[in-house]
Amino acid sequence: MTEPLGPVVQECVEGYLYATPPLELLLFRRPPSRGRIWVPVSGKVDPEDRTFEAALTRELVEETGLTNPASLEALDWHVRFRAENGDTWQLHAYAVRVPRSFEPVLSPEHDAFEWVSLDEALGRLHFEDNQAAVRRLAERLGRVPSSKV
Repeated sequence: MTEPLGPVVQECVEGYLYATPPLELLLFRRPPSRGRIWVPVSGKVDPEDRTFEAALTRELVEETGLTNPASLEALDWHVRFRAENGDTWQLHAYAVRVPRSFEPVLSPEHDAFEWVSLDEALGRLHFEDNQAAVRRLAERLGRVPSSKV
């Protein structure tokens, strides 16, 4: 039996960078010390962040150097989860449209990046909630993955 999650202690944001057509997503790989998993841009909402969008804009700059996304749109999707310390955190997902020519400047949080197809993104993303957010993004853009990953 799963214990119920308590009140949200930490709000977080994540941004799925994408370009069209065709739909491709820009994924980031964590270094070995953080599992070498593929992830979107993500981070905690800090006290000085006035909105979730402001927090994501800050994270985009910190993790990729991106200062001017073509668009930033809430996916109206969030997930609550238990952090390693046992606290309940809540994650808010956003779609971030960027030019396909965008090449991020990686922070120490990542050791690689790659533009990938929708199906490839679904196969690489480590966490199920990341896969669910990508499916939400694809639906919003009228795309359907060819696989059931």
